[in-house]
Amino acid sequence: MTGDDEELVPVEVVGVRQHRLDDEIVVLLLDPAAELLVPILIGPNEASAIAAAQAGIVPPRPMTHDLLRDVLAALGVGLVRIEITSLTDGVFHAELVLTTGVRVDSRASDAIALAVRTGSPVLCSAEVVAIAGVEASAGPAEQELERFREFLEQVTPEDFDTGENPAPPGG
Repeated sequence: MTGDDEELVPVEVVGVRQHRLDDEIVVLLLDPAAELLVPILIGPNEASAIAAAQAGIVPPRPMTHDLLRDVLAALGVGLVRIEITSLTDGVFHAELVLTTGVRVDSRASDAIALAVRTGSPVLCSAEVVAIAGVEASAGPAEQELERFREFLEQVTPEDFDTGENPAPPGG
């Protein structure tokens, strides 16, 4: 899917959140015009990458999304925007739209992590927002946004360490 012939709406990357009961992590996209939140289930590594970039944390060595940003810059190619193009069998699909006109298929979480690093706009298919969006009432949504912003100011990548792959002893 190219995204050229479908309606796309701008969304704000609100942040990442871990559900207390089942430990699932989502990134929340807000369509302010429709007052809908689109939750996208993501892994802990992607959550860490998005949260760290939103918090302005610069790792001592480039992480994967930093590397991709730096490779694009070294090649003189910019990221115009990312587009969340479809939702198929519970999986969100995205595309990177480059200044060369090339469109690159991407996982939504990776595209969002790159967009946050480059300050690029995030657009979402209106159909995806309609299907996956959940209503956000004005009062609670604003409170939730403020809580996420406070969270992002204090979060570190280590906060998303699942403990599944601990570092070897002494290393």
